[in-house]
Amino acid sequence: MHSTAVTPPLAFADPCPDVQVLFARGTTEDPGLGATGQAFVDSLRARLPERPMDVYAIDYPATNDWPTGIQGIRDATSHIEATAANCPDTKMVLSGFSQGAAVMGFSTANAIPDGVEGVDIPRPMPPEVADHVAAVVLFGTPNERAMNFLGQPPLVIGPAYVPKTIQLCMPEDPVCSEGLNFSAHAPGAYNGIADEGASYAANRL
Repeated sequence: MHSTAVTPPLAFADPCPDVQVLFARGTTEDPGLGATGQAFVDSLRARLPERPMDVYAIDYPATNDWPTGIQGIRDATSHIEATAANCPDTKMVLSGFSQGAAVMGFSTANAIPDGVEGVDIPRPMPPEVADHVAAVVLFGTPNERAMNFLGQPPLVIGPAYVPKTIQLCMPEDPVCSEGLNFSAHAPGAYNGIADEGASYAANRL
């Protein structure tokens, strides 16, 4: 199995922020944070008015071509590692919605999933990077049934990140539960529980 070289560390402003939020939007949402991401960030900012906070939107296609999600994993892990190296006192919050939740979840993995091969597969992040992550907040994370349907390996959160992870699922959302209400997974459907995720993250910062 092969892996790509690490992307050079990104340039960061001085001083570094107290908090950095990384968010991966859901499938077909426009580039940026997406509806859920914006609601989550707004709620988190309101809870931490005195804390300097930067926000980074994961750069990836977010299309129905799910294998391209690996671009998001690569972008996320590169940015996380760069933040840990350049701003060691900055605490990160990793978050995402739908496909973005899978992207961010896979970014925490301590091993490449079985059966996944290719020269473009990002290697797992060094274990010590987890010390710089305060919380992982995932909205509408695709469950094993959904990932099987999409032909993707099941999502496994890295052991170092499990104690600081919350996964939020709307009732009857067919992507993260056994429900069949597809409107429960539409962009914006999670705005109402973004506060719950923000509260969890704020309590860990």
